[in-house]
Amino acid sequence: MTPPDGPEGPVISGAEPLKWRLAAALFLATVLATLAAGSWQQGGNPFFRPGDLWLGVPFSFTLMTILLVHEMGHFLTARRHRVAVTLPYFIPMPISFIGTLGAFIRIRQVIPTKRALIDIGAAGPLAGFVVAVAAVAAGLPLSETVPVADPDLAGGLRLGDSLVFAALVKLFAVPVPEGSDLLLHPAAFAGWVGLFVTCLNLLPVGQLDGGHVAYAVWGERQRTLSKAVVAALLVAGVLGWKGWLVWGVLVLLLGTGHPPTLDAPVPLDTPRRRLGWLSLAVFVLTFTPNPFQILP
Repeated sequence: MTPPDGPEGPVISGAEPLKWRLAAALFLATVLATLAAGSWQQGGNPFFRPGDLWLGVPFSFTLMTILLVHEMGHFLTARRHRVAVTLPYFIPMPISFIGTLGAFIRIRQVIPTKRALIDIGAAGPLAGFVVAVAAVAAGLPLSETVPVADPDLAGGLRLGDSLVFAALVKLFAVPVPEGSDLLLHPAAFAGWVGLFVTCLNLLPVGQLDGGHVAYAVWGERQRTLSKAVVAALLVAGVLGWKGWLVWGVLVLLLGTGHPPTLDAPVPLDTPRRRLGWLSLAVFVLTFTPNPFQILP
């Protein structure tokens, strides 16, 4: 049978069924992993005291909401464009301070048009960005100030500030006395993680969300931009946070280019070019040069 044609091109149906059981199992596993991570952050020990798992609810609920909104932005936009995709698959990471490596959806066909490509690529990070900003704004007034010399902070993480996070701190955080630092409420910390995830996804390289957006706007010039960004990541990794070095190498291994759409020669319309520039602005606002610093 020939699959039906949608407004954006042929839809591949039935080639790979939506594995909702696997998606549901991974989602539940990630909920448990993020609950455990949130509990550890609050001084709980859910492995020996299962009741402590509830201490992780504010962090887990907030972070899972951000990630779910991000992935559903991709999923629903893809379905609107009649592009075949899987359900979101979450990646639990029990032995980590946030409990997850994020989530992804798998696109099961060539995205036919640049309009569909930029809509699908931008919908996830922009939707997640809005929820992450709301989480930070809600969590900052509930955060506490602690002395920088507090021995309980030794060996902990000091988080870097992106432009948007620094602005939110000025607007919503409690005043921080000299010699003190802000100990983030779990919801604010989850929002910070959401902003950082948005930044990583919007890197205009390869087939990340930002790579989709960059290809839709600049076409083959995206490959040149991608190489320049990878070079910048490698330099930033050598001079600063080593994680950027890992990301740069990973992108090089996966490829910096982007496969063409079926309408490659057709110019992108003005509203979607503006969407591309909006995505770039969000990337700049969420970029954190040195996101993690270990306290002595």
